[in-house]
Amino acid sequence: MTSLKNSIVALLVLALGAILTGCSTNSPKETSIPWSRPAGWEGQIPGMGQPTGR
Repeated sequence: MTSLKNSIVALLVLALGAILTGCSTNSPKETSIPWSRPAGWEGQIPGMGQPTGR
């Protein structure tokens, strides 16, 4: 009986540890993925780009 109790306690401690050290997410400002921010041309009308140097 003690072995079963010890096994259950060990399993619960292991599960609690896995939950507490699980995945974390970065905020959008801290990410290094280039496609996490819109490109400069997104949100414009196609063919009507911003004039540069005119």
